[in-house]
Amino acid sequence: METNKRKLLLVDDDPSLLETLGDFLRFEGYEVLCAVSGEDALVKMRSFQPALIILDMGMPGMGGTGFLDRITNPDGRTLYPVLVLTARASMAEYFADKQIAGFIAKPCDPPDLLLEVGRILFMTAGEGRHAAAPKVVRRLVVGEGEPLLRQTLRKEFTSAGFEVEAFATGAETLEACVALKPDAVVMRLELEGMSADEVVGMLKRLPGTRGIKAVVYGLDLPDAQLEHVANLDIPQSCMLKDLTVNRIIDRTMAVTGA
Repeated sequence: METNKRKLLLVDDDPSLLETLGDFLRFEGYEVLCAVSGEDALVKMRSFQPALIILDMGMPGMGGTGFLDRITNPDGRTLYPVLVLTARASMAEYFADKQIAGFIAKPCDPPDLLLEVGRILFMTAGEGRHAAAPKVVRRLVVGEGEPLLRQTLRKEFTSAGFEVEAFATGAETLEACVALKPDAVVMRLELEGMSADEVVGMLKRLPGTRGIKAVVYGLDLPDAQLEHVANLDIPQSCMLKDLTVNRIIDRTMAVTGA
């Protein structure tokens, strides 16, 4: 059985286009997974790990722009190469700070699409984040006091390819970071015994843990203390207001380059 097909994630809300282009690309030897919205694509992307995302911009819900924002790192690099459909001239400013692999007009001629897909895959074949070699496993420490949410985060992060250790208190979370030296720590702002800003501050003071990235959520919850938010020394892009699991995982993936 063939196992080395390049993976394409095709994202569009038009069922006929998904069927036509999907079948065409499969016939040309690619493994194609289709998503009907940005929200659907975010979920499917985690386990599929595409070599290229073909993205329509004009969709309902979060649309192409919302999806693209969620998978773009602060430096403008996307988690996976993106070929954008229907890139209107009016959106030039939006794309200015994003490293898009290519653009193609819609409706697109399938042979033209095939050429562009091949070009992008050739150009990105040597990049570490898109290479065909096995993906590097990222280690996470999760700090979450609510048992059900802690279990959910552990499960979803594991499904997304992370190695996860989860803890209920701030002190346990800090101790695990010092012992395990994970790629990132993901935690609720208010944890028992030690808040997230205190954990981050301590990690930055220790030579062996200064490089650990942090994602903190729950900044708008009723128990969030303003002084803890003010003292939180991490990039704004790593601060999340609520407990939305998809947002927590997507931001962590962007931060760690997973």
